[in-house]
Amino acid sequence: MSFGETGEKITANAFPTVSPDQRFERVVEYAPNAMILIGTDGTMEMVNAQTEIIFGYSRRELLGQPIEMLVPECFRAGHPKLRGSYTDHPNPRPMGAGRDLYALRKDGSEFPVEIGLNPISDGENMQILAAISDISERKHREEQIARSLREKETLLSEVHHRVKNNLQIIHSLLDMQTSSVIDIQARDALIDSCNRVRSMAQIHQSLYQSEDIAKVDFANFCESLISSLLATFNVDVTRVQVKSDFADVHLAIDQAVPCGLIANELITNALKHGFPDGANGQIDVSTRKIDDDTVALCVSDNGCGMPDGFKPGTSDGLGLQLIELLVDQIGGTLDVKTEGETTFVITFTEGN
Repeated sequence: MSFGETGEKITANAFPTVSPDQRFERVVEYAPNAMILIGTDGTMEMVNAQTEIIFGYSRRELLGQPIEMLVPECFRAGHPKLRGSYTDHPNPRPMGAGRDLYALRKDGSEFPVEIGLNPISDGENMQILAAISDISERKHREEQIARSLREKETLLSEVHHRVKNNLQIIHSLLDMQTSSVIDIQARDALIDSCNRVRSMAQIHQSLYQSEDIAKVDFANFCESLISSLLATFNVDVTRVQVKSDFADVHLAIDQAVPCGLIANELITNALKHGFPDGANGQIDVSTRKIDDDTVALCVSDNGCGMPDGFKPGTSDGLGLQLIELLVDQIGGTLDVKTEGETTFVITFTEGN
């Protein structure tokens, strides 16, 4: 027993009792989605208010009509077979999972929908309750997002293309200047600068040609870099061999550029200084994944080795100073071994 606002007693009998069927009908009637109860013969036996709003039909126009009247013309012929297949194996599930579904309004317009199917049985007859959601707004937003992403990817790709072209122009100018320089030391410095610029241009070229313009395939880049350096220094590959072994490593542009420059400096140094007076030997270039996030870049050679008394961090050579600065830039560590083969190992975290 309880009391109303005026103080009169209200008994439980004051509220009308409803049957389970009436409760079900009320739930269906006020559902936010279109709800259609379909008989085994495919006719609509019950619809709710939202169905009238979404499809533009009155309830009277829908009841007793085949559900196919709400299916677009191009899908209508095959719909009874799909409905029969569901009736043979009824279970709660989304309709057409993984496919785009469309429905047909009274005015002839089609719109995207999501449909959930639920079998309902009273022991003798089975009906299908279809919950239909109009997802036009969501599809529109998704298309806008996809279009915006395509535009940004196109713009970013064009940026990489233009940066690559500008770097190639700089490379060409330096290369032209090299041919007119008499001083050997100055010419070598210009050649090294050309190689550094070309290394950066190759990274942007990789991004421009890649399906993923946010990541550089570092293995492909290194293979291209090695070929370019062998051609630049006119290396006799029967005398000095370069062996490569690259893990599947993809780097963002802010790591790819310094790592590319590091690889360029190390390979260049080995080619220029590791095998004097026609000596034979081998250079090994590799990357490996230490764990899911940690990468090691290794360049080693069995040439003449580093100068006596060499210590990392004390060299006054531009190349080695540049390597140390670039390693700091990517938050990595540099390990140099000079006993036996000369080996440089740079370890860093992807995305660091």
